[in-house]
Amino acid sequence: MTFVDILLLISILSIWGILIVNVVLVIAGYIYYLRTVHQPPKPLPKDPPFVSVFVPAHDEGVVIVKTVESLLNFDYPKDKYEVIVINDNSSDNSAELLAELKAKYPDRNFEVINTDAKTGGKGKSNALNLALKQARGSVISIYDADNTPERGALRILVGELCSDPKLGAAIGKFRTRNKDATLLTRFINIETLSFQWMAQAGRQQLFHLTTIPGTNYVIWRKIIEEMGGWDVKSLAEDTEVSFHLYMTGYRIAYQPKAVTWEQEPQTLGVWFHQRTRWVKGNIYDVLKYAKYLFKKEGKPIRFDLAYFLSVFLLLMTSLVISDIFFILSIAGLVHSNLQGFSNVLWLLAIILFVISTAIALSTEKGELTLSNVLIIILMYITYSQMWLIVAAWGMVQYIEEKVFHKKEKWYKTKRYS
Repeated sequence: MTFVDILLLISILSIWGILIVNVVLVIAGYIYYLRTVHQPPKPLPKDPPFVSVFVPAHDEGVVIVKTVESLLNFDYPKDKYEVIVINDNSSDNSAELLAELKAKYPDRNFEVINTDAKTGGKGKSNALNLALKQARGSVISIYDADNTPERGALRILVGELCSDPKLGAAIGKFRTRNKDATLLTRFINIETLSFQWMAQAGRQQLFHLTTIPGTNYVIWRKIIEEMGGWDVKSLAEDTEVSFHLYMTGYRIAYQPKAVTWEQEPQTLGVWFHQRTRWVKGNIYDVLKYAKYLFKKEGKPIRFDLAYFLSVFLLLMTSLVISDIFFILSIAGLVHSNLQGFSNVLWLLAIILFVISTAIALSTEKGELTLSNVLIIILMYITYSQMWLIVAAWGMVQYIEEKVFHKKEKWYKTKRYS
């Protein structure tokens, strides 16, 4: 066996190992779906806790009115929650729109924190910390500025959180509001649906483990205070909070009946910047907690740490090697005795990817269609490769920022009317 054969074999085994893990998670997620789909949400306690809903917003004038009005329309008891919008150093008309909303709803618990270049403009974590100082709730809920949650979302999440003293947080499901806008948003719609039944429901079923997303969740205030607030250096504060919760003995519940609809990037440039920020944030958090991988106190997050490290290091390297070999073999520059074997496995990988993703789509009414199955096939050979570029570029940027002590830049995700 030549060196090229060995390198290709290692790459194939790495890719297939992670693919099989994902297939197992999808199957487990589907079992979780079957087990919970007909279960009613947990009811609120007789005296529900006061909830502070935070909305960090920077230049969100296009979407902020619809978001705030949907939050004020929750069926949660009106005197038991407040909405705090952090208008974070915005240069658009957000301040004027929020002032009009305050005048429109004078009798509601609705506050706006306006920051400037000195106090704000430092990212989501900083904005959340500012709101925490003013909040009155024993429970904190976070929604991104492009979200329109369904009326029952907050009630369902708080009912779930209060149903078990071991729970530190409860998360809901997010759907793509503009899924039919472009081919990219159709990709993202399928990605988010499959992610939630693979990475969320599957891990919940197998390991009682799930990860807080950046939106549509509730968490006990005391937990954030014990952490000293959100880490302002993290670009993925949700992963950071998740790791802390598990390592301090709490659990996180996934409740898919609590739904929010969010706007996704419609162009490649916006998508690329947003996903690069996610990659850098997750790398920061994984490396921050990597020291616990083989320590006893790290046992609750060991699977997540191993999974993230495998995806960002092993899988990415293997895919790069596989793609390079594929290009060189077409050009006739290299040859491997495993070429036929590799082609068969590549075809099987596509089939597995399509089947497992289709299983995830079957949990949502109207999503398992012929056109979406064709989109899934196209995703494998296009969107997945785009993620590879994002992961590589995110890692390069992260290393560059650490080596040259460059300040991380928070890229604003563009919104659409």
